[in-house]
This record gives sequence, structure tokens and C-alpha cells, in this order.
Amino acid sequence: GEQIVLGTKHTLRSTVLEEDRDYWISLPESYHDKRSSYKRYPVLIVLDGNVHFKPIAGMVNYMSADTYRNQKIPEMIVVAIQNVDRRRDYTPDKIITTRANTSGGGGHFLQFLEDELLPDLDQKYRTVPYRILFGHSLGGLLAAHAYMKEKTLFNAFLAVDPSFGTWDSETMDHKLDAITDASFKRFLYMATANWGKRNIRNRDRHVRFYESLNSKYSGMLPGKLEYFEHENHSSVPIIAFHNGISAIFEGYGISYRDIAAKEQLTEHFQEISERLSWDFPPPEHLVNQLGYALLQSRNAEDRPKALEFFLLNVENFPKSPNAYDSLAEAYETLGDTQKAIENYKKKQQ
Repeated sequence: GEQIVLGTKHTLRSTVLEEDRDYWISLPESYHDKRSSYKRYPVLIVLDGNVHFKPIAGMVNYMSADTYRNQKIPEMIVVAIQNVDRRRDYTPDKIITTRANTSGGGGHFLQFLEDELLPDLDQKYRTVPYRILFGHSLGGLLAAHAYMKEKTLFNAFLAVDPSFGTWDSETMDHKLDAITDASFKRFLYMATANWGKRNIRNRDRHVRFYESLNSKYSGMLPGKLEYFEHENHSSVPIIAFHNGISAIFEGYGISYRDIAAKEQLTEHFQEISERLSWDFPPPEHLVNQLGYALLQSRNAEDRPKALEFFLLNVENFPKSPNAYDSLAEAYETLGDTQKAIENYKKKQQ
């Protein structure tokens, strides 16, 4: 039978790491639709990609694609990095042990991501520079480390049950003392699993880290810490990803039924944009729903109000044929033939 394709495999030669690095990509459902050729997408980088690629790519598709009418999050490009030496790549600090080890290469690995992989993705795909880094265990440690850096190309972080065992109190305090306001412009989601008898030590490290961040920020920290009592270290990544990506984009999937006016809609997405330090305009499909609900209203006084929503889509998505088509249909319904023709023509351009 025919194959069901979830993604494609790629290889990039890294000068920084002096080796070939494999990565897998899952593109959004709309990516190859000609009607959506104007769209650009955020990028989700997934560490331990050999383990997490299939469930996370499927979940992102389900939570964002128009097919399922879910659309709790934006469509995004999922990029899963395959492992070579995870202890080397995901530990930012050298760990001294009796036997020689390869730890401490986290800085080089982040340099590979930011100086080589992300620019390569930007060149080959229709991306926007809003990037999310997902990591579990040692990958979560690297995500937390990247969050605290003064400069990074990542905008949001999902650190799932991060392995803070190598950060004693003194080391953690030193890292927290060096943090700057730049970190607080990024969103951080942290998940903690139940480790049974070792649970107190594990939770304490995560709570201590998160609460220290909270105390250093004067406002409402853009982040969330969540404890999963019924999940262990191995079972927590996927449910934590769902909750974490939902926390980042909280409110993004608002229903058109909960919007009463254009001003309410724009203010709602301004709040989301301010929380994430990135401009997320109201989604085109949502604005279209609002416009058509008014255009098809039984109350004749409501129908002209549809124009302001369709005009908003044209303003936010000037390269979308559908935005002009909907605006033209609204003008046609309201009896303005000339403007209807003008916008139908723009749809063809």
C-alpha cells in the first residue's frame, strides 16, 4: 500500500562539531498547499529526536492543523536532532569523574544549532525567527542553560524533567546570579516527574531553580512549573510537551464564539504577543470565521460589521489570496460591486 509520510531525513555537515549531523523534519499540513504559499512558520527544535520525533510531530500537527479544527497552537516546522553523543552535547559543564568522559560540550552543540542549523533551515524553508527548544532529561538541562544565556536565537523553552544533578546549590546560585533581563523576555516551561524515593531531591532542584527565577523578576514571570505525580522520568515527556506547548500559546485557540468585537480580538492577541515577546496576529482562519458569522447574520445591522474583520485579515496577511477573496465576497454581499471587483482582482495577483 501507499506510505503515510510523517517527515523527511536530512544531514548537515557541522564545522563546529566536526561531524555530520542528521535531523528529521515534519512540515505543517498547509506547507505544500498552493493557497498557503505565502505562509511562514515558527520552528520547533526537538532534542533526542530519534525518540521524540514521531509523537511530537503528530501532536503538533493535530493541535495546529485546520483539518481537526483544533488550532490551539500555530502550525510550525518540527525539526528533530538525532543523537551522536548526548552526554557530550547536552551537558553545558564539564563533569569530573574517576573515568574519562565526554561531558561539557553543550556550548558547542548550541553553537551548532544557532550558527549552522537554524540559518540552514531559514534558507531552505519558509520560517519565521520564532524558535522553541524542547529537551528532556539532559536535553532539559541544556534547554534550561540556553534559557539563561544573555544571547540566544530561541524564544521559548520546554525543559522536561531536566537533569540538574550536576548543578549543586553553589553552581546553580552562580548561574542564577549571572542571569539578565534578556532571559525574562523568553517563555520557560518546566515539568517535574515523580521519581519515587528520590522524588524530594528531584523536585527540590526544579522548584528551587524556578522560584529563584520568579524572585528575580519583578512582574509575572512568563513561564510555568508543573509537577506530574502519576508520571515517571520516562513517561512524562509527551504529556509534558502537550501541556508545555499549550502553556506557551495559552489563549491562541480562542473560539470565535467568545469574541464580541474586533477590539477585543486584537487586544487578546496583543496580550499573547507581549507575553511571548513576538508578534502573533489573530489567526487568519479565526478572523474569517468572525467575518462570515456577521456577514451571514439574520440581523441586517450586523452584516456591515463583517468588513472590519476581513479588512483586518488583508492588513495582517497581505499576500493571502483567501483574505482578498473573503473581503471581495463581503463587499459583493453588501452591494459594493466596484470594491468587490477590485478585491477579486487582487486575489489573482
